[in-house]
Amino acid sequence: MPSAKILEQKKEVVKNLAEKVKAAKTIVLADYRGLTVEQDTELRNALRKEGVEYKVYKNTLTKFAMNENGISGLDTHLNGPTAIAMSENDLVAPAKVLVEFSKKYDKLELKAGVVEGKVINVDQVKALAELPPREVLIARVLGGFNAPISGLVNVLNGNIRGLAVALNAIAEKKGANA
Repeated sequence: MPSAKILEQKKEVVKNLAEKVKAAKTIVLADYRGLTVEQDTELRNALRKEGVEYKVYKNTLTKFAMNENGISGLDTHLNGPTAIAMSENDLVAPAKVLVEFSKKYDKLELKAGVVEGKVINVDQVKALAELPPREVLIARVLGGFNAPISGLVNVLNGNIRGLAVALNAIAEKKGANA
């Protein structure tokens, strides 16, 4: 049985991790066995650049933190070395970086993910990674809103143009008769 001091330290780790899990929009679990130090450093730098926290926690502590947030279904994935990548701001960044690195270094194995409290499998993590960046999605939505307005403006311009041509024809006809 662990001493009271160690038990308190573990409770503090679970508490901190549970807060991070609660705040995270996306969490991706990966097995990093087989990566060299250089590859792991490259991965960590890429994740840090995207604002993603990447850390290894004990599986049992991770289970407690997930259960504290009502997230179940990850127990089967929490075996062996497990790294956790989480982002509070970007829904897609952890998946994008880890999927890209898993293609580059086949030793990095994706296990599962959590998106806004819902557990997703590896295929869904890969699909999430394929999503375009947030700015592109916003631009597409705004473009979709803009299209009907542009069509209306073109129709109205066409009617006004037709009226101007008809008035011009009448004026020329009257000018020719005069």
